Amino acid sequence: MTATPIAVVTGASSGIGAATARSLAAAGYHVVLTARRKERVEALAAELTEAGHLAAAHALDVTDRAAVDALAASLDGSGPVKVLVNNAGGALGADPVATGDPADWRQMFEVNVIGTLNITQALLPALTASGDGTVVVLSSTAGHGTYEGGAGYVAAKHGEHVLAETLRLEIVGTPVRVIEIAPGMVKTEGFAATRFRGDTEKAAKVYEGVAQPLTAEDVADTVTWAVTRPAHVNIDLLVVRPRAQASNTKVHREH
Repeated sequence: MTATPIAVVTGASSGIGAATARSLAAAGYHVVLTARRKERVEALAAELTEAGHLAAAHALDVTDRAAVDALAASLDGSGPVKVLVNNAGGALGADPVATGDPADWRQMFEVNVIGTLNITQALLPALTASGDGTVVVLSSTAGHGTYEGGAGYVAAKHGEHVLAETLRLEIVGTPVRVIEIAPGMVKTEGFAATRFRGDTEKAAKVYEGVAQPLTAEDVADTVTWAVTRPAHVNIDLLVVRPRAQASNTKVHREH
């Protein structure tokens, strides 16, 4: 009997990560949910298990290398690790370069770039050993085009983009694909609120007048489509935006 392929999803406690876990579970993967919020990933794992899927929850901070290595070791013997979705990340603040808080920049770089590096390094041997592995990096259109007040986040997401691009060059010839998915405006439960430190008014203005921003489910559907292509097909970079958004700085708003 063939073991169920494992898909590890970071930042799976809410938003795109949770939606991606649900989508991959429905596609037949044994999903391993990781996030700092233990109770949230455990609740999601219970939901998926109750629905007849295979799921396991692990509390994890991707910036803690020892914890990341322990997670990787715990998966040894559980089945083939076929997919890693690097979703953990986020933005802090929207200050100009002149007054931006270095602590915010450091935290964004640690989670978005070093966190992705940690878990990718830890799981790459297992992904390779599976004979058909896929590393997904959920970056952002911010990593491909800058905008005022976004330099810290743009720098972090550009770093994540370059990580994916370089890894693809370095491991060509191995049975591992590297897919980067760069979403534009996605309305999720916490992204903008976190960026503006709980200021719901500022968070709401991000989406003001936009009839249909992307949803977490839209992005999850894109991830699942990309990883379920035939093994010889690599979706190097997929940019996905709502129809109302032509670029990071050009958005149609209805008033």
